[in-house]
Amino acid sequence: NLYLLQNDFESKIDGEVHPNAEVIGPLRLGEGSIIRSGVVVEGPVCIGKNSVIGPNAYLRPGTSIGDNCKVGQACELKNTIMFDNSNVPHLSYIGDTVIGSGSNLGAGTITANLRHDGKNIKSEVKGAIIDSGRRKFGAIIGDHVHTGINTSILPGRKIFPGLGTYPGQVVSEDIIE
Repeated sequence: NLYLLQNDFESKIDGEVHPNAEVIGPLRLGEGSIIRSGVVVEGPVCIGKNSVIGPNAYLRPGTSIGDNCKVGQACELKNTIMFDNSNVPHLSYIGDTVIGSGSNLGAGTITANLRHDGKNIKSEVKGAIIDSGRRKFGAIIGDHVHTGINTSILPGRKIFPGLGTYPGQVVSEDIIE
């Protein structure tokens, strides 16, 4: 995603950017979308139609947000893809992650995207643990996932569609059922 946004990506603002928001680098903002006061956008960032960002959110390079999304108070998204109709309403850090459509992350949801030992992130695929080849890799969150408040998701974990977490849960293994 970051690669695509860094190549031949030009700013186009069809929505509304509050005068107290700061935009650094390229931003593509869809029609009907609003960037509220205190938001910092560090492009390249792409935001679809009818989405609301902020107040006081931080969007870092490589972030793509779909249509009808909300990124709320004190949220930070870095190199993240957020599909349509999803919400990260407040107090969350989402890094190097994919969020499926129709998902809602409870307040304080954190995706860890770096191992403490600095080694590459490993993830389970079809029963085998594979090296992703990446030092930074957050989570894959399926469609219609709901996380409880203060959920912590360890690097490389997946939450399958329609599932979720309890408040305060630490996701140390994939949630598959």
